[in-house]
Amino acid sequence: MGFAGYSGSGKTTLVEAVITLLVAGGETVGVIKHAHHRFDVDQPGKDSWRHRKAGAREVLVASDMRLALMREYAEQHEPTAHELIAELDPGLDWVLVEGFRGSDLPKIEVWRAPSAQFAGHAAHYPSDPQVRAVCTDGPEHLPVGTALPILDWSDPAGVSAWMRHNAALFAYQKPATKP
Repeated sequence: MGFAGYSGSGKTTLVEAVITLLVAGGETVGVIKHAHHRFDVDQPGKDSWRHRKAGAREVLVASDMRLALMREYAEQHEPTAHELIAELDPGLDWVLVEGFRGSDLPKIEVWRAPSAQFAGHAAHYPSDPQVRAVCTDGPEHLPVGTALPILDWSDPAGVSAWMRHNAALFAYQKPATKP
């Protein structure tokens, strides 16, 4: 399931708290986070960094505690949320996708009311049929009324309880393969 919203809307803060609550409830969670442009998870001078800089297209680093795969694309390529989901362990109870606003995944829209610290942005729920609920800090400021469930951004326990109760809304459907 996705968590969609603009940068600065509080998606990461909310997702972090929801992960903690789901895991505390005994569930397994994977996360896919959309990143912009070039980013690095490796540190200059480390072996994996050196291998990648030497031209390796893929570098997999593994220990008895963790695995990380770095893949360099020969040409610029923006993977879809579905391509990334396929890379994860299929046995996870939840896959939370942060970002990918335009994806066809069922999602919770994180919408924050404009304030001195946040400029505010247009809402997607009026035109995105994949939005299953709106999580906000200001329901009275929503730009358009909605029959969707309204979740309290400051209540991650309520959000995770709503997710568990409505898990069927987020059952993953692989997209149909093209012949």
